[in-house]
Amino acid sequence: MRVLDLGWCTRWLALASLCLASCGGGERAIHVFAASSLAPAFEQLAKEFERTHPGQRIALHCAGSPTLALQIQEGAPADVFASADEANLRKVIEARLALTEPEVFAKNRLALAVPRGNPRAIRGLEDLARADLRIGLCGPEVPAGRYARACLEKAGIHARSRSDEPNVSALVTKIAFGELDAGIVYATDVRRDDVTELPIPDECNVVASYPLVVVSTGADSEGGRAFARFALSDEGQAILARYGFLRP
Repeated sequence: MRVLDLGWCTRWLALASLCLASCGGGERAIHVFAASSLAPAFEQLAKEFERTHPGQRIALHCAGSPTLALQIQEGAPADVFASADEANLRKVIEARLALTEPEVFAKNRLALAVPRGNPRAIRGLEDLARADLRIGLCGPEVPAGRYARACLEKAGIHARSRSDEPNVSALVTKIAFGELDAGIVYATDVRRDDVTELPIPDECNVVASYPLVVVSTGADSEGGRAFARFALSDEGQAILARYGFLRP
């Protein structure tokens, strides 16, 4: 399995890298484009798929859903697109690049993330209004950023984001390094040792749905269909559940 993270590359470098990965060595891979919050779970999903499908290889590319949707629209070779929201998946469908109907394969909840040990003694969402805290969110164009702002609105809290990040991985990294005091991310993103999770009450939380489609810009649509089926299978769902995702 080849894992590609091109979130920091330019669009054209991303496209060139993916084309080289697709053509290099004469070996064809199933190119799976997945939202960055899916990365750890999809790495395991890809390993199990390769183990149970001898001769097939997954090239996994993780980045923010808007970035992935744009790359696919610009011709990046993708066989599967797994988005963190319907809106970005819809862009690919409207561009007539989807070969299948969208299917929700997982759901997720939001959590409040703080550096390990909670050094600023943050108690919950209400503290995000404190002027002395460095709060970070994903950008409003990113699904996690849109969900976070909806959560804050439901809670009636005004919090100024000092750093709008392009994806949840970048946001969690800044929180872990202490560059930010807190941020709202997915619950699956705080299952690590260098950050601490503060739960968000159900009445303020937002449940995110993750849909996927098989995409026509890649070279292995049948492989893409096989991977999509695997993600929706009992075995695939069990893997996603181990990483904290909810069943659709």
